[in-house]
Amino acid sequence: MERGKAAEDAAAAYLSGQGLRLVERNWRCKGGEIDLIMRDGKVLVFVEVRARGSSRFGGAGASITGTKQARLIHAARLYLSAQGSPPACRFDAVLFDGTRLDWIRDAFQADE
Repeated sequence: MERGKAAEDAAAAYLSGQGLRLVERNWRCKGGEIDLIMRDGKVLVFVEVRARGSSRFGGAGASITGTKQARLIHAARLYLSAQGSPPACRFDAVLFDGTRLDWIRDAFQADE
């Protein structure tokens, strides 16, 4: 649990340094959770943060399976349903493999 919180802290700090603004953290709903919700200008960004000790067994990116993506999309739709006028949005991933950080913009898409 501590590794996850530390990774989320580092991801939020990194993205803030890249000009994004934190809106929500660990937003939960039945069936899903969004690690970070940030603003990149007018775009709302749903961020999945994954950390692995190394990339030896596929790394952090490999852990964002189709099932995980479906849960994130479900949670994002619920979050957006509470917004008056939903903004443009995207799904990003911040991956930690050991000490290496990778920020992947538009990591996956929500099919309409």
